[in-house]
Amino acid sequence: IYPSTVLMTAIPAKAAGVGEVALCVPPDSTGRVPQVTLAAAAIAGVDEVYAVGGAQAIGAMAYGTETIRPVDVIVGPGNVFVALAKREVAGLVGVPSSFPGPSEVVVIVDDTAPVELAAVDVILQAEHGPGGLAWLIGWDEAVLDAICDEIAAQVAVAPRRDDITSTFSDGGYAVLCDSPEQALAVSNTIAPEHLELITADPEALVPLVRHAGAVFCGPWSPASVGDYLAGPSHVLPTDGTARFGSALTVADFVKDVHVITLDRPALERAAPTVAAIARAEGLAAHAESVLRRLGQPAGESAS
Repeated sequence: IYPSTVLMTAIPAKAAGVGEVALCVPPDSTGRVPQVTLAAAAIAGVDEVYAVGGAQAIGAMAYGTETIRPVDVIVGPGNVFVALAKREVAGLVGVPSSFPGPSEVVVIVDDTAPVELAAVDVILQAEHGPGGLAWLIGWDEAVLDAICDEIAAQVAVAPRRDDITSTFSDGGYAVLCDSPEQALAVSNTIAPEHLELITADPEALVPLVRHAGAVFCGPWSPASVGDYLAGPSHVLPTDGTARFGSALTVADFVKDVHVITLDRPALERAAPTVAAIARAEGLAAHAESVLRRLGQPAGESAS
């Protein structure tokens, strides 16, 4: 797990008032948690750290083991196995509705986009490895061709070339559209984790965005800023779940507890409505629970 992910998950939890935060981390080749990850955990106020990762970590946190106590909420990104494991335990523990799996980026460009910068931004999420998406979308064919050529040149010398090409082989696309509106329609169909708008007027396109985890506007706002600094969290919806899910926030660690108090006059005003709906649903005891309090015989109509 990246140190940045520790911060992006534990800090919202602590801000929400969570009393105990446990962290599961895949161990390194020596069987230990990397020092930089432990440092991030200390900064974020993590209470417990366990050297275990993958789907087995999700099972351990959901059901408990001899050494790991079960938790109430599980958050954080992971590969497809981790994300699917969280779906399996959702309901037993709290799991946000979004699917934070393999990383995704859609970069939308016009003829003002710096070719070199647009290319590296298509690459940056692809270097996480296979299973993700990296899409380049625009309405100027010459610009798309130039960026694709630059992508090939940068990938050829990239340290994580194998991870990038594995992402591109299954999830890399360049899409030529007729207009900005069509480009955003394509993006909304994908519902990407990261959406970059490298255009002359990106703010004008934002109202057309319906589905995206996070939107980065202009050539000075790469998605990497969201990965490490921009809030609220880099734990974002993938696999199309941006259609209904959002970034991890403090709200994922809190819940509403409703407290209802009526006096007699209030119940007298509410009784006709409660009784009418209850009887329409064939639930006589529901109606009687209010009517009997008001001294009305069972079966008597509320007025």
